[in-house]
Amino acid sequence: MTTKPLIGITGKRRKGEDLRGNLRVMNALSFDLFWVDYAEGILAAGGMPVFLPLGVDPEMIVERLDGILMSGGADISPALYGAEPQPELGAVEPVRDQFELDLLKAATERELPVAGICRGLQILNVYAGGNLFQDIPPHAVRDKPPTTRVHEVTIEKGSVLEDLYGSTTQVNSLHHQSIDRVGKGFVVTARSEDTGVEGIEHEDLPIIAVQWHPEMLDTRDNDPLFKWLVDQAMSLAS
Repeated sequence: MTTKPLIGITGKRRKGEDLRGNLRVMNALSFDLFWVDYAEGILAAGGMPVFLPLGVDPEMIVERLDGILMSGGADISPALYGAEPQPELGAVEPVRDQFELDLLKAATERELPVAGICRGLQILNVYAGGNLFQDIPPHAVRDKPPTTRVHEVTIEKGSVLEDLYGSTTQVNSLHHQSIDRVGKGFVVTARSEDTGVEGIEHEDLPIIAVQWHPEMLDTRDNDPLFKWLVDQAMSLAS
């Protein structure tokens, strides 16, 4: 039987009081979670998803993984890229921020394949020394189902993303933050119609990221981003 590559998936931490139907006596307890859609995308691509609790040691877990999916979520603290918070900044999660930065450090040192989605793209850019626009309201299309494709993305010729999606693709859009200055080692390979950054790739390492949410689209089980990550991880594991 062929061993499936292990793909770590990042998530978020919440309190019991945030969980509907939870017992009141457990309101002060913490729990970690991730959206199942990410795992379903990895499973459909032939990988084995592994949820990464925020308390795990990044260096130790990376030694056991074949790839990492940096998932979407809350805003990233602007302090990490030397900026003051703007009024439109949403809730930040410092524990998650630090965990993911440490995880990326360990992953890049091992040259582990990494794919980023939405916040995942943003934290990759911040890790590499880039910064973010803290609020771009036109991109936060949250009054329609997340399966809705709301705009077109144009992809650079000769890029990995072009190999995966072709020269253009229609995507959903839920983010209100995005890349401003691109981090060291990354190149922009996909943009929206208003020139917003929609995709980046690393020049030397097996790392790609998109700003949209392929795990929420009806094409998830055949989405090439998940297949790319699993294939890259399989090569590493063999």
